[in-house]
Amino acid sequence: MSLTLLPAADALRQLNSFDIIIDARSEGEYAEDHLPGAVNWPTLNDEERKAVGTTYKQINAFEAKKRGAALAARNISTHIERDVIDKPKDWKPLLYCWRGGKRSGSLALVLDQIGFRVTLVEGGYKAFRAAVVVDIPRLAPQFDWRVICGTTGSGKTRLLQALHTAGAQVLDLEALANHRSSVLGAIPGLAQPTQKHFDTRIWHALGQLDPTRPVFVESESKKVGNVAVPTALIDAMRAGTCLNLVLPDVERVALLMEDYDFFVRDSGAFCERLDALTPMRGRAVVEGWQSQVRAGQIEPVVQALLTLHYDPVYISSMARNFKHYDTAKLIAPYARSTEAMGQLACEIVSSL
Repeated sequence: MSLTLLPAADALRQLNSFDIIIDARSEGEYAEDHLPGAVNWPTLNDEERKAVGTTYKQINAFEAKKRGAALAARNISTHIERDVIDKPKDWKPLLYCWRGGKRSGSLALVLDQIGFRVTLVEGGYKAFRAAVVVDIPRLAPQFDWRVICGTTGSGKTRLLQALHTAGAQVLDLEALANHRSSVLGAIPGLAQPTQKHFDTRIWHALGQLDPTRPVFVESESKKVGNVAVPTALIDAMRAGTCLNLVLPDVERVALLMEDYDFFVRDSGAFCERLDALTPMRGRAVVEGWQSQVRAGQIEPVVQALLTLHYDPVYISSMARNFKHYDTAKLIAPYARSTEAMGQLACEIVSSL
């Protein structure tokens, strides 16, 4: 037999040494969070898991185990026929379920008996999650954080992308969160990850970075939409070196009209999102903005949002939370364009 148990902390460091990472939990558990790069081969799917659980509670464990075994055998057979028949003998899978027990163990036993070198995550996903929670505070302070500050519409995300293209190390929290980090930042048709999966994405991204080189990041708040940035990471970022990105108002408005074009095209959705500002700006002000939006006067509303809402909140937050904001170096691209951000990014990278 060649079945190996691997502690979760070791699995974190060795993910790339396996040919495949298999999550044997149900599709619902997998959707909530999973190891980076894992594929989902449910030993029991959501409905089957629920049915077995009901049998366990209403009848007894023995009957539940019989039912579960029959379902698991059928599902494992399907996985073998679909995904394993063509695999060579030196194929190396890593498996896990909730606690490294029956579901992954059943699949692992079959694969082991076939003759594959099978590894199980000891303690399963639960142990992996605990290891991630511990590992983020270890990783976050290791890096030389360079924080791109700048008021809304100044092009922070565009500059971050340009820095990545120019060869700099970047942590894009908004991309990891599927959100643009503001009241209006939800991206239509794109759901945010769960908090657990956001944490996993951050942990995985941090693990790809070189601590000997600077890492550029946006000046995010504690929350990006509905998910929270881990405290250790926020604290490390707030102690980082700040760069203050500046664009003229006319360029900022134009940039936001481009980046939030879905609101420009859908005035109803824009008006609906503006409702979220009512507690802060008052019903009369928000209704005035909504009337302008319905009349097609988008640009004046965007300018008002910047002047009356976003700029005062942002500047106050930066001064309060980022230790080196008051000594931030001023950086100013000649325009909002990709080319302008690319030129600025190259200048920044060449100065490192």
